This record gives sequence, C-alpha cells and structure tokens, in this order.
Amino acid sequence: MFTGIVEEMGQVRRRDGGRFEFEAAQVADDAKVGDSIAVNGCCLTVVDFGDSWFAVDAVEETLSRTNLGQLEAGDPVNLERPVRLSDRLGGHLVQGHVDAVGEVVTPAPDLRVRVPSHLLRYIVEKGSISVDGTSLTVVAALDDGFTVAVIPHTAQATTLGRKEPGQLVNLEVDLVAKYVERLLAPTSGTRES
Repeated sequence: MFTGIVEEMGQVRRRDGGRFEFEAAQVADDAKVGDSIAVNGCCLTVVDFGDSWFAVDAVEETLSRTNLGQLEAGDPVNLERPVRLSDRLGGHLVQGHVDAVGEVVTPAPDLRVRVPSHLLRYIVEKGSISVDGTSLTVVAALDDGFTVAVIPHTAQATTLGRKEPGQLVNLEVDLVAKYVERLLAPTSGTRES
C-alpha cells in the first residue's frame, strides 16, 4: 500500500525487455530483494539492487496495461516505497495497481487528462486520483476525463511537471469507489463492466 506522495524522481538506468534498472539514491537506500516499490504508480518487486539503483521485472500484462512499456534509458520516473503502519498518510490509499492509462491533454499546472470511458464513473470533483503514482485531487470531472491543479512543488518533484500533451500516464482511481460499486451491484441489478 502506498500514499501517492512521491519520495523521489528516479531515472531508468537500463532496460532489457521487461527487466528495468532504476537509479534512485533515496528509494534504493534500504531496498532488498522482494521489496515493493511503486514506479510511476505501478507496484513492482525488487529483484536486484546495488549502490543507488534497483532492478525489477515487469511481465507482459504490466507492460501492456501501464506506461512502463514506453520507458527507455534516461527517462524520469516517480518512485515511492510502501507506507509503514507508523507513517503519516499524506495522500490517499494507493495500491499500485494501475487501472488504465490516460493521455495528457493539457500540461501542468492545470493538468487535464483524457481517461478511458470505463473509468469515468469513479472520478468525482474533489475526489482522489493517482496519476503516475502521485496523489492528486480532482478539480473537475469532465465527459472524457478530469483536471487537477498541480502545485509548483509537485511539478518539480515528480514527472508531472515534464509531461506534455499526448504523453501517457498511469491512472489508479479511488479504491473505495470500486468496493462500494461492487457491494451495491447485487442489490441494484447492475453488473460491473
């Protein structure tokens, strides 16, 4: 479980198919094999590490459902270690399970993202959403996506300040909304799609 408060902006050090190595001074500091680290909001397992770097393997399912398949050496990434039970929850509960990939329409600070239609029902004004692993508050829910206000600190400390129109971002909608929908489905006569 993560908070969506990005700890560090790292960089792709090397990529060989689904094997990625990431440069990361802070996040790699106490990494060990088997640890989870969110990369652009996608929970991945550490399989190797060294001084200021760690490696993960991403399977085809992960590469096809996230923006990780587009990463190349030198690309920046948002990194976060899992929350400890004793930590403050500064963002919102983020699983690191990417729901879909969205497209940047307008860059930060007034970030607008186009979203696949099946996710629109989970996006509400003032609700939480994770964009490339960054916990954000929805300013406006639109017919084809949403807008968020990216503060200068977030734009500088994450990849969101570098995203341009047409670039893809990983999205994770609020977990609570999905559970509520699932619980109400048998009584409402509707089925999830």
